[in-house]
Amino acid sequence: MKKIIVTGGAGFIGSNLILKLFKDYPDWTIMNIDKLTYASDQSYLKPLRDSERYYFKKIDLVDRDEVKDIVKSFKPDGVIHLAAESHVDNSITGPGPFIQSNIVGTFNILEECRQLWVENEESWTKNRFLHVSTDEVYGELEDDGFFKENTPYAPNSPYSASKAASDMIVRAYFQTYGMNVVTTNCSNNYGPHQHDEKLIPVVIRKALGHEPIPVYGKGQNVRDWLFVRDHCSALETAFLKGKAGETYNIGGNNEWKNLDLVYKICDILNEEVGKGPEADYKNLISFVTDRPGHDFRYAIDASKIKNELGWEPSPDFDGMLRETILWYVNKYNSK
Repeated sequence: MKKIIVTGGAGFIGSNLILKLFKDYPDWTIMNIDKLTYASDQSYLKPLRDSERYYFKKIDLVDRDEVKDIVKSFKPDGVIHLAAESHVDNSITGPGPFIQSNIVGTFNILEECRQLWVENEESWTKNRFLHVSTDEVYGELEDDGFFKENTPYAPNSPYSASKAASDMIVRAYFQTYGMNVVTTNCSNNYGPHQHDEKLIPVVIRKALGHEPIPVYGKGQNVRDWLFVRDHCSALETAFLKGKAGETYNIGGNNEWKNLDLVYKICDILNEEVGKGPEADYKNLISFVTDRPGHDFRYAIDASKIKNELGWEPSPDFDGMLRETILWYVNKYNSK
């Protein structure tokens, strides 16, 4: 039986991943470590609470002693490390927690796993640490080109800088110690259960409340959108099949200007909910002052994970976006 730690498992991606792994691998025991910040929500994992294959421990990875205790007692065969402060706006107004959680927290869990696994030659070879990162470490792109695994790092926000630093620590543990680590860098995620502060939930919530829908600048910034269940499938693939020391970019092959995406969400709301007193939800769009250091464009070249590991995203963006919107409509209308 495999014993897996998922850090940040009460978050958006982490909770979706745990549900998938729990279903796909009935011989796995999963330990969910999360410090339960404002962005955490354990309700999504309620179906697992009575299972003998699922455990939860409230731990802040910055607390080295707590990390050491859980690693030594649980003795994981693998770790999927998602725990991170991730909202760029928050990193601009208060960067301190991002430095602590994303850099110090990563070091603590990585080092404790190294110390545990190095004691046994078989564990050292087989046990794996998957570090989940972001495409924002690469900086920004102009109108063309794509981020590749060898694109130089050029982070432009405290958030992306803290993630870049954590990526380099993980890389060093492979180069220095030969530790069995894999890193993934993903594009913008979306889907059910994402925290309300993110773009797509904000647009839906504001529209349903007939409030101004905020769009930064002129809405021309471009992002590649990746459905959360596709991302979880890619993480599972990288964890099981990835080559030690390698990095894999995970993208949705799905670029949208922010304004065009907001238009599309409004159109779907018009169809599914009704146009409301504004006659068209797009009439609620309000352009606001752009945030500092706002990267213009992100785009992922995910050919490496496709060619080497056989993973690629679903092409059904319309269906997955509509599913996401209807999930939030039900959530907000039930309050």
